[in-house]
This record gives sequence, structure tokens and C-alpha cells, in this order.
Amino acid sequence: MTQSYHTPRGGLPPQTQILTDRAMFTEAYAVIPKGTFSDIVTSSLPFWTGMRMWVIARPLSGFAETFSQYIVELSPKGGSDRPETDPEAQAVLFVVDGEVSLEFDGGTHHLTAGGYAYLPAGTQWSIRNTSGDTATFHWVRKAYHWVEGLDAPDAFVTHEADVPLSPMPGTEGKWATQRFADPEDMRHDMHVNIVTFEPGAVIPFAETHVMEHGLYVLEGKAVYRLNQDWVEVEAGDFMWLRAFCPQACYAGGPGRFRYLLYKDVNRHMVL
Repeated sequence: MTQSYHTPRGGLPPQTQILTDRAMFTEAYAVIPKGTFSDIVTSSLPFWTGMRMWVIARPLSGFAETFSQYIVELSPKGGSDRPETDPEAQAVLFVVDGEVSLEFDGGTHHLTAGGYAYLPAGTQWSIRNTSGDTATFHWVRKAYHWVEGLDAPDAFVTHEADVPLSPMPGTEGKWATQRFADPEDMRHDMHVNIVTFEPGAVIPFAETHVMEHGLYVLEGKAVYRLNQDWVEVEAGDFMWLRAFCPQACYAGGPGRFRYLLYKDVNRHMVL
């Protein structure tokens, strides 16, 4: 099946647009709707060319504290030979539009839409848009939580088309996850997966758990339960959940509902 991924295009709403929107920030969750991704809220970084990005999550004291997430847009020939300046930061890159060339450990990898890369902390990598069109990718960053006796995970590159769907038990495959890292591999302290709901599928209870979440809607629409509220979300929206925020979902259709999901895993709680 051909995959599609919502990609922000920037711009600026007209002066005639009403101000009411679905954007909200609460003590338990935040919703950043796709209409928020305008030109005037972009950021830049040192050592990059032809680049702008939307910061959609960053550690905040008393809220979600473990990760940051950017949507990076690269112009043709844009990129960086020094993209990461924090030696403790690991990364997941997920391409949603265009094509990029990623170099690390002496190898070059060409990632198109659906391409996925995991880069452990300390990896020297570079990235470049080698096409004639704009390229866009998600960049999830987390400081790696080292554990004595465990090595860092290995770097890898794959494509979502090569990662099988793992159905949730008792759902007849209507709720499934593509797991890019082995859940049994304790070296990983974060997972960035894709979750898919077929029309009519639900999370049938209010999940309440220690993992923080970032959920970027790649495709479709749904009604999502966040704490005490039911919120309509659609492709291009981002949800940010602190630990223990109750969540549930109803995917009403007409098409699939899919999102890129971050969560922190496999480590003791810091005391």
C-alpha cells in the first residue's frame, strides 16, 4: 500500500482568518494543530545551510522532560556536516517528503519518504538534500541514559515498508504498530514507532503509564482522549503527553489513522 505523510509547508494565514483554533497547552498535554506551522514560528541552528525547522517538543520542567522533536525542512543542497552539537544526544530521523543523503560511519544512505535512521549518542553524521526539491524529516532527540554493562545501540537505517505491522492482541489487526527497534533490546532507552488504526478501531481503555509521548499524525483523523478531554485531531497535528496522562482513541475513518510515536523505555526512574 502506498504511504502518505503529512508535511507542513509554512506560509502565513490571511488577515481574514478567525483566531479560534484547536491549539491548547494544559498541565497534562498539549495539542499543536497543523495550522500552527507558519513561517513566523520557525527556528534555525548553527552549522546548517538551507534549513528551517519547527520545534514541536522540548524538555520542560514539570511537563514532558525527556525529549525534543523537530520538523526540519531542507532546501535543495541544504544540510549540515555538524548537525548535532551535543555528544550525549541520540537521534531518530524519519523522512516525510523528498530525499536526503545521510552519512555516518563511513557509509552513505539515501533516504526517501518513509526512510528511518537511528543514530546513537556520539555518532558523527552529516545530512544533505541532494535532490532538486524540498526535503522534510522529523528529528527526535534524547540524551542517552547510559547503564553500566550495556553498550550503546547500533546505528541502523531502514524504511517503514520493510518493517512489519505487529497487531495488538484481540484487534484483528485493526490496531497495529511498526516497531523499528527490537522491544527486547535493553540497550534502547527510547522507541520511535508508527501506530496504525483502521477505520473504526479504538484504544478501548484510558491508557495511563509512565512513558512520555509525542504523537505526530501522519495520516487520517480521529478523536483522541487526552486527560479528561476528547480532542479531534487530523494529519499534521502533534500531541504531546506528559507521564501518566490518560489517553484513548477512536478512529472514525473514512481512512486509516496513523501517527509517529515517541516514548521513553527500559530505564529506572531517576531519583
